[in-house]
Amino acid sequence: MFSQKDRYAAGAYEGTEVSSSLEFTKEQDKTKEEAGMGTKIGFVFSLIVTSVLLIASLVLVLFWIFMYRGSYAWQENPRIEFNWHPTLMIGGFIFCSGFSMLFYRMMTCCRKIYVKLLHTVFHALSIACIAIGFLTVWDAHELVTPKIPHFYSLHSWLGLTTMGLFAIQFVIGFFSFLILLCCEGATAACRASLVPTHATFGIITFVMACATACAGLTEKAIFELGENYRLDEEESIIVNSLGIVIIAAMICMVWFVRTGPMTRGVAVDSEG
Repeated sequence: MFSQKDRYAAGAYEGTEVSSSLEFTKEQDKTKEEAGMGTKIGFVFSLIVTSVLLIASLVLVLFWIFMYRGSYAWQENPRIEFNWHPTLMIGGFIFCSGFSMLFYRMMTCCRKIYVKLLHTVFHALSIACIAIGFLTVWDAHELVTPKIPHFYSLHSWLGLTTMGLFAIQFVIGFFSFLILLCCEGATAACRASLVPTHATFGIITFVMACATACAGLTEKAIFELGENYRLDEEESIIVNSLGIVIIAAMICMVWFVRTGPMTRGVAVDSEG
């Protein structure tokens, strides 16, 4: 039997424990709130930086072509027609594809059907740019005398691989989107299981596109500028700056897509 004094002491001790536990919980909640706020600020900052870099890549390639490569032409001038190739490939693989991933990543407040539609539209624009860009470089090799061989460089091998990955990604994503429209609830588990693989290969494709672009820029600069490339000519500075912007956009995109408070996880992606 415990005396009244003992019971009072035990009650006071339990009250102290509860009070300490509540204070510790409040401190934890405050720490999590501060960490969450910091993560959100970092997310918004990385979104702005990535968007600026994607826009800068397109602006720089346009500036380079207009100021140093003689603008644009079609089949009547294959050498100038080639200028469409870097413009459209950067516009498709990096600009359109990059913003497609950005929009899908940040628009968590919208209905999934609309986000997927916007995601698909940007990828469709990418395909149009890539297809025309491929045709222009084909003409630039075929319509000159003597003809230039196809698919002999590392740049071309990387480009073909990237195009293949991009095509597979688009087919899988588009097929999933059609299933979403037809039988949304019945295919939720299947679509959710595809999300991690689709997202991972999407990032891999974007990284390969950036690497391919940098290889192509270096190849073009060496062929066109020759010895002047190492003499810090104005054009070489523009080309190198474009490459740095593309690499920076790639790094920011990978960080943006894989981290942050608004990641679309498998559970979220399975919802309508």
